[in-house]
Amino acid sequence: MATLEVTACSRWYGNVVAVNDITMTIGPGITGLLGPNGAGKSTLIHMLAGFLPPSTGTVTLDGTTIWKNQDVYRTIGLVPEREATYDFLTGRQLAVASAELHGLPDAGAAAAKAVATVEMEDAQDRKIGEYSKGMKQRIKMAAALVHDPAVLLLDEPFNGMDPRQRLHLIALLRSMGAEGRTVLFSSHILEEVEQLAHQIEVVVAGRHAASGDYREIRRLMTDRPHQYTITSSDNRVLASALVADGSTAGVTLDGDVLRVQATEFLPFAQLLPRVARDADVRLYEVSPADESLESVFSYLVAS
Repeated sequence: MATLEVTACSRWYGNVVAVNDITMTIGPGITGLLGPNGAGKSTLIHMLAGFLPPSTGTVTLDGTTIWKNQDVYRTIGLVPEREATYDFLTGRQLAVASAELHGLPDAGAAAAKAVATVEMEDAQDRKIGEYSKGMKQRIKMAAALVHDPAVLLLDEPFNGMDPRQRLHLIALLRSMGAEGRTVLFSSHILEEVEQLAHQIEVVVAGRHAASGDYREIRRLMTDRPHQYTITSSDNRVLASALVADGSTAGVTLDGDVLRVQATEFLPFAQLLPRVARDADVRLYEVSPADESLESVFSYLVAS
């Protein structure tokens, strides 16, 4: 069980501020790191991995500073976004080299286990320069897992992977999260983040924009009406009843579906059954239309 803490952390390159006064906590389980291109995600991940020092603030693992701390490095695995690898090595050689750098007593056995974990045994003796992008991602994963780290940091790990490889990586990360490891991954594929992450951290223009379960984040956005689609035994009667009540921001009939805008989540959840009962209308389905991760992310980026 490991907890990463980022406290009032900034990182700049000359006059360019990549990360601006971010504070966040990343605990055991799977956390998704979201943000548009250039938001500072890669910089943040590299600071968490100990590859970059913060310009101000602190980055710690269980209260211990990460930067220039070899003991902490032994508990962290990093899969960087960049494809840059030693293309003249075979996949197995890269995994063995990583195991040797970590000082493992049986580097060969540790490398073999890591290569098998990412299902690269059949290609482990080919040169990395001959690998596809997805295969390079998987062998980088093997190198990151070779020392069985408590913390795994992945920067766009799904890049270049085919559907089968993605499904395997999703299953692998889920199992690691279930084991109590701390897994942080960035991705622009929101569907995978939605499937995997129990928590999201959103970074926009170097700043921390939101944290938590994306559904709860959406419900805290009181400046944006909540969108619902409703089907019922009589959409017209229900629409009239909702308009007459005056507690909704907008009601629209769209074919067989009623679209409703509600200013607040909980009051509307209490209002709708009462209005339907009083109007003698049976509710068949009520679905939030803008509570997906994609909608929440779009709202945050546009704010």
